[in-house]
Amino acid sequence: MFHAASTASDRRKAFRQGLASGRLLRFPGAFEPLVALLVERMGFEGIYISGAALSATLALPDLGLVTLSELAARSHEIARVSTLPTLADADTGFGEPLNAARTVYVLEELGISGCQLEDQVNPKRCGHLEGKELVSPGQMRQRVAAAVAARRDPDFVICARTDARASEGLRGAIERAKSYLDAGADLIFPEALADAAELDAFRKAVSAPILANMTEFGKTELLSTTTLADIGVNVVVYPVTLLRMAMGAVQRSLAVLAQEGTQKGLTGQMQTRAQLYDLLGYQGYVDFDASVR
Repeated sequence: MFHAASTASDRRKAFRQGLASGRLLRFPGAFEPLVALLVERMGFEGIYISGAALSATLALPDLGLVTLSELAARSHEIARVSTLPTLADADTGFGEPLNAARTVYVLEELGISGCQLEDQVNPKRCGHLEGKELVSPGQMRQRVAAAVAARRDPDFVICARTDARASEGLRGAIERAKSYLDAGADLIFPEALADAAELDAFRKAVSAPILANMTEFGKTELLSTTTLADIGVNVVVYPVTLLRMAMGAVQRSLAVLAQEGTQKGLTGQMQTRAQLYDLLGYQGYVDFDASVR
């Protein structure tokens, strides 16, 4: 009630243990706290807080327009309600290495389990669009090193994303990943690899936990959890899946309302009031209120 039953430290330890377990951790993207509750109830291992999804909910394109304050607020709202580990997409760290350090400090303070930093220039672009520009490997190593130095809880996970596949090829992405590991990264996110073969080659070349991004309508083939687990991927994220599904339902519902003048035909597709109250733990709040009178 009000907040998750586990502590931030517990969730970070669980994330670390999951990364070391050798099994695939599934992190759907939750764009608001209510979605995070359902992700946990449905048995997933963690929650991804996507920068693209956050931008979209603010009616902004994914072009580095979201601020640290906006990311921190949404991340805290999500992390406070779930016992699952949370991985937040912090884009480029919002500036120079000093900004990346502050980003880690703020997110850790708010109970997040880890954050992702990428090697694009600031402001960044969506990882599956053309026109991405990268900082030098040395600049990204500084970013990672600053993030590592800023954390106080050693279990807070620093994920380094490389977008080098598009401009430097698979070999360039692998070399950058190894360099970022040397700077202290705990988890590597190779963005926009083409298919299972490239992901498998990356897995074989990089001796650290890796993350796969299964985003729709992008450059990467959508792979099943069985395939990802067989390759040896440690974390899979579905950053915008739930938002896209929700917005599709919103658009269809508005069309029905506009054409039919009533939502009667939609009620069978809705989450019921009882289901919503159950997810929220409504009765627990009522019982607590009654107990302190």
